[in-house]
Amino acid sequence: MKYYIISGEASGDLHGSNLIRGITSKDPDAQFRGWGGDQMEEAGATLVKHIRETAFMGFLEVLLNLRTIARNIRMCKEDIEKFQPDALIFIDYSGFNLRIAQWAKPQGFKTHYYISPQLWASRANRIEKIKKYIDHMYVILPFERAFYASHGYDVNYVGHPLLDAIQRMKPASKEDFQTSHDLVAHKEIIALLPGSRKQEIKKVLPVMLSAANSFPDYQFVIAGAPNIDAEYYQSFISITPASIIQNDTYSLLTHAHAALVTSGTATLETALFKVPQVVCYKGSWFSYQIAKRLITLDYISLVNLIMDKEIVKELIQKDLTSQNIQVELKKILSGTERELQKTAYNLLEQRLGSSGASERAAGLIVENS
Repeated sequence: MKYYIISGEASGDLHGSNLIRGITSKDPDAQFRGWGGDQMEEAGATLVKHIRETAFMGFLEVLLNLRTIARNIRMCKEDIEKFQPDALIFIDYSGFNLRIAQWAKPQGFKTHYYISPQLWASRANRIEKIKKYIDHMYVILPFERAFYASHGYDVNYVGHPLLDAIQRMKPASKEDFQTSHDLVAHKEIIALLPGSRKQEIKKVLPVMLSAANSFPDYQFVIAGAPNIDAEYYQSFISITPASIIQNDTYSLLTHAHAALVTSGTATLETALFKVPQVVCYKGSWFSYQIAKRLITLDYISLVNLIMDKEIVKELIQKDLTSQNIQVELKKILSGTERELQKTAYNLLEQRLGSSGASERAAGLIVENS
């Protein structure tokens, strides 16, 4: 069969690549085409558009790029029509994907949504569009099935694919890792995960780095996103020394002592590697003003949302300052706060369930296509 997958961000590229492998194991003659990144391409997909050209963050940024987004939507529809897939698979990226679904379903394409839009966070009314235009939904967070059930929509809970991705990796020893990346052997690592989009990196990374000089006994290492060139990060470290490791975030987290993490999938990844963290988020003033009126949740990080209480400290918007980072980071370098986070991470992992999400989702997609 033919599968068309649409992912617009780095985390979706990762999950899309694992889904492709899962589908291939059940449908060896499968053909894949879609929108994604290097990992989806390596897994066997022919890319139409790379995520470095599609990742727009925040309301203001979307408004400024409306013409590009509209052009991409037209291009995507035309490409789907030419390819004529047996299954059209959406991965998160709701603003774009729901527009495509609204067009695709009446055209007779089978529509599958893997990794639900975060309707439980804001604009729950979008569920009516999902019920109308999505044939099958596969959710990855334990509370999402109950959320959809409360709105009269039956979904498949497959578990979280990060468990699969982490289990598959085979990290180098700490010594080999430090040597290969020219890191200082006797200094513990504080990982900086400033996001996968230039807009968020520009807002968050300078504040993260501003705290580095207060921790001379540690080395700060930036996790470079696969869709961002290393040169972009260099412009932020001319004053504050920090290393950059490109496309090797999981190895970095394997050997990190603590981390500063931009809200998103990365907070959950960091938790699953058992790395104590401080969550850092800052958007444009305009986007933040809109978001705080739409989002009704008490937390923004997946760790706190899944556990339904504050496990990791969240520094958001005006609270994201160098001084606050210093205070919160010190708490998790040693002592009680550090141990409490690590204990909570074990409970979080249990709550996510067993591995095999990609295989389960793949089997259901093949079966339902």
